[in-house]
Amino acid sequence: MHPEVSARTLRAAVIGSPIGHSKSPLLHAAAYRALGIACSYTAIDVDELSLEEFLGTVRSDDGWRGLSVTMPLKAGTARLTDTTTELATALGVVNTVVVDGDGDHRVLTGHNTDVAGVAHALGGAGVGTPTRPLIIGGGGTAAAAVAGLARLGASTTRVVVRRPEAASDLLRIGALLGIDVELQAWPQVGAALRSADVVVSTLPPRAGDPLAASLDDGFRTDGTLLDVAYDPWPSALAAAWQRAGGRIVPGLDMLLHQAVEQVRLFFPDVVQDPASVLNVMCDAVGAPRR
Repeated sequence: MHPEVSARTLRAAVIGSPIGHSKSPLLHAAAYRALGIACSYTAIDVDELSLEEFLGTVRSDDGWRGLSVTMPLKAGTARLTDTTTELATALGVVNTVVVDGDGDHRVLTGHNTDVAGVAHALGGAGVGTPTRPLIIGGGGTAAAAVAGLARLGASTTRVVVRRPEAASDLLRIGALLGIDVELQAWPQVGAALRSADVVVSTLPPRAGDPLAASLDDGFRTDGTLLDVAYDPWPSALAAAWQRAGGRIVPGLDMLLHQAVEQVRLFFPDVVQDPASVLNVMCDAVGAPRR
């Protein structure tokens, strides 16, 4: 272990609102114990109005290594960090902030590890190159899903949203990443689900429940569904998909894989085996080892 890692009181946290449900403190704490890192990791309720002030305290206080960022702060954080990676810049959303430097030279860099989370969760479930992928929902996680599908080699994806005009930025993101994005209106979601080989639902918990009923009338599939909403699990949509013969991937898998990447970014000075970190995180939340 690098001597600086244990010589200082270090801090990291997940921020968002509401935040009490987050499993990130369990995941990071398990990883830090396994790696011998003396760092606290807490959940802090921060809303959009207080985000700029909170990031100011991170810049001024000693010991910060990084932040995990969840809803509704991903777009705002992208605007308020000092710099963003090329990928985070393209997406316009940040779920990870790395704190570098000391004193007046402290710099906040925005990353997006949700992309790796989507790609690794689907790849770990045996998904190769999607040919008829579908994304449900058009927010910040949908942007990461577009990039995750592109990373898996998809050349095109449909995105079903309630207001296509509000999701037009996904067209720009697709063009930057080399994946053709087709926006479809919400009434087309049933037909889109029935023809997809890979589905990523980015809807909030229980928001996909009405879709589940539409899949119970003789629908069959051999496709894969990643539902990013992991509580409750299985979601009604995931349960209906599984009953129809499909393979389901819990959003917890995405959370786990993106958290492994966050730990690597927060502590680049510590030698890490990603597979071992993933396993201790799985143990921490009672999930099967991947």
